[in-house]
Amino acid sequence: MTETTPFFEQVNLNFDRAARLTPHHPGLLEQIKICNSVYHITFPLEKDDGTIETIHAWRAEHSHHKLPTKGGIRYSMLVNEDEVMALAALMTYKCAIVDVPFGGAKGGIKIAKWKYSTEELERITRRFTYEMVMKNFIGPGVDVPAPDYGTGAREMAWMFGTYNALASEKLEVMACVTGKPISQGGIRGRKEATGRGVYFGIREACGLAKDMKPLGLSSGLEGKSVVVQGLGNVGYHVAKFMQESGAVICGLAEYEGATYNPKGLDLESVMEHRRENGSILDYPGATNIEPSSRALELPCDILIPAALENQITHENAPRIQAKIIGEAANGPTTPAAHDILKEKGAMIIPDSFLNAGGVTVSYFEWLKNLSHVRFGRLEKRFEESSNQNMLNAIEKITGKAFPEKEVSRLSRGAGELDLVNSGLEDTMIDAYHEIREIHKQHGKDVDLRIASFISAINKIARSYLELGIFP
Repeated sequence: MTETTPFFEQVNLNFDRAARLTPHHPGLLEQIKICNSVYHITFPLEKDDGTIETIHAWRAEHSHHKLPTKGGIRYSMLVNEDEVMALAALMTYKCAIVDVPFGGAKGGIKIAKWKYSTEELERITRRFTYEMVMKNFIGPGVDVPAPDYGTGAREMAWMFGTYNALASEKLEVMACVTGKPISQGGIRGRKEATGRGVYFGIREACGLAKDMKPLGLSSGLEGKSVVVQGLGNVGYHVAKFMQESGAVICGLAEYEGATYNPKGLDLESVMEHRRENGSILDYPGATNIEPSSRALELPCDILIPAALENQITHENAPRIQAKIIGEAANGPTTPAAHDILKEKGAMIIPDSFLNAGGVTVSYFEWLKNLSHVRFGRLEKRFEESSNQNMLNAIEKITGKAFPEKEVSRLSRGAGELDLVNSGLEDTMIDAYHEIREIHKQHGKDVDLRIASFISAINKIARSYLELGIFP
């Protein structure tokens, strides 16, 4: 297998490595592995200047073992059928690993987003949604898109609005897409969810002293040096949460280059510099690194690739110095590079687990839309009243009053953001220990990536068996 091997084939290589270690029938494994449905869409776009352009788009539904299928929509010139099939497969395994009851899907439109006006992007998004409605590739119980590379809450609002106009059943229509603006049924915490999930996963891995010792590292994040590649939504929030936990952000990379200071960079200051100058380069007190891909090779404890797939290859893997690679992006490490890093003794926390924060909180949004009740609405005031009564009782018994700030902090009930973050944290912690246990059971030859695939395969196989599809 080479670096030019199709992305879907790379995903299936990891599947095959794990499948050999499971007891399931080959026919069942083949059903889990294949991509069930792929829809290639072409449609004309009338641009603002009156010219006509043909737009190519895809939607892949990898697995229907659970419904709806779920996965993001990306806008990129790299979008093609193989990519959406690969990403849909990863979504299937990702959902299974974190016990989110969806099948995997993915979609994309092959455009360079910056070349189009807002009005043109809206027309593209709405037409794409219309085409999916016509072929039954979108719906609250069928297939639920979400944001991905190049899309966000705005695009999801356009998709929701278009679906709403066409749907005959209105009660559950809001759950047709997630990642929406709060005013359109979105959920608090969704924007930062993928980055926060990456942070929770890395934090949990680094918190285990017995796993850090072979790497020559102490437990915890405090003082660990970190390089983050990609400062989009995911990369920015990972860097933010890591820095707030005491890690030292020594390198930050974007497409124009990277900035590096072994003593540490202030994330918000770097972001402000980029807004003012249009580039991350020439940040005061730091060294420019060009091209940006060289940032992957900088000395650090933790490397977080948070851009696109195939960033770590057999060519640069031998030069990577990080002891931990936290895969915030989908498929950033090729199989050949993975084997090189594994041989070097690095810990790779795989995308199939680490990137699951977004779909986890999308699941919470979907539940919110179906129930038509904001998380925390029913219980928040009751919790605050109960907590206040408890504090009053303690003050009465002890004869000592709590400081006003402490009363406010201790009596506060959980709102939607609190509950979302708590649910995400619990999900990521439980999933990490599940795949770590599989890793420990099989020994050193089964690393965390293969362990995560074993976990996913076993759960999906169980679903098929319970449906009675396979004996």
